[in-house]
Amino acid sequence: MSRNRNANIFFNLTKRHLIVFFRSKITVLYTLIVPVIVLGIYILFLRELEISSVRNILQSLEIEANDTLYKLLETIVDSWMLSGICAVTSVTVSIQTNYIFVRDKDRGINRDFVSSPVKGPILIGSYFLSNFIITFLINFIFVLICFIYLAANGEFVLQFSDFLTIFSVLIFSVVSATLMTTFICSFMNKESSLTAIIAIFSTAIGFLIGAYMPMSMLPSGVANLCMFLPPTHACGLFRYAFLLKPFTNFRNYVLDPANGLSVGNEFIAALEESFGFNYNFFGLTITPTYMSLIIITFIVIFIILNIIIGNNLTKVNNNIFKKIVRKKK
Repeated sequence: MSRNRNANIFFNLTKRHLIVFFRSKITVLYTLIVPVIVLGIYILFLRELEISSVRNILQSLEIEANDTLYKLLETIVDSWMLSGICAVTSVTVSIQTNYIFVRDKDRGINRDFVSSPVKGPILIGSYFLSNFIITFLINFIFVLICFIYLAANGEFVLQFSDFLTIFSVLIFSVVSATLMTTFICSFMNKESSLTAIIAIFSTAIGFLIGAYMPMSMLPSGVANLCMFLPPTHACGLFRYAFLLKPFTNFRNYVLDPANGLSVGNEFIAALEESFGFNYNFFGLTITPTYMSLIIITFIVIFIILNIIIGNNLTKVNNNIFKKIVRKKK
């Protein structure tokens, strides 16, 4: 009987958090529009820059590109960038969603929860679940937008197996992002502090995880340090899911003797160095399989950390009572 009661409380609290988020249309719109704006910036300003880097590779190898080869290369470039933005979105949406429990602490709302018979783990779990649901839904919508963009450009080459891989990576990425951002934001008691963290993360995370530029362009020390961030490996997995089919088509075309590309292997190696999905960590090649294992390790670590500091999520902010006393005086 008590299990059913606890389950009802858990799902009702989760429902409450979801209602708080989706009731604010401005918050929902802002959360979704941020990755769309990044996509727009890429299309308007960065896309041509990325494609020009591919043209430089063609020139260095003295390759005369035709329309078919150009389309294959554009597909790789667009898929590479879109997958990076997907990885960034997992983090930025998750950290923005944490405003629910930070606001509860800042305004003293969670005092009612703590003083009620609701158990701490149930309240903490409801915050986690609501964050996961919101982050997954927003990212799911953005992935669909990416598919529409690729289809509109005639670059949609993904198969059903690729869809399954992408959505599996999406779940993986959202879980790790939720655990990581919740741990970071659990130390915050004020909405103003969260706003500052959101601004910092939204600006820096894309560069730190190699979403906007290849890791090879970063200083080796910085690149190795970035390997300790879970979103870096989520970014690699997204790229694997988005790029596997485009790269297969590209290799088949370049290595086909009928197309007369005598430097096909050199071309493939040069392109994979800039737009591939494997990482280099202290001279070791990190493949998608190892990325998956690394993310699982990070998930376990953050689960343990969140259990240890779980009370921070439900910590009562006594400052709210100091304000009330001052007003009474």
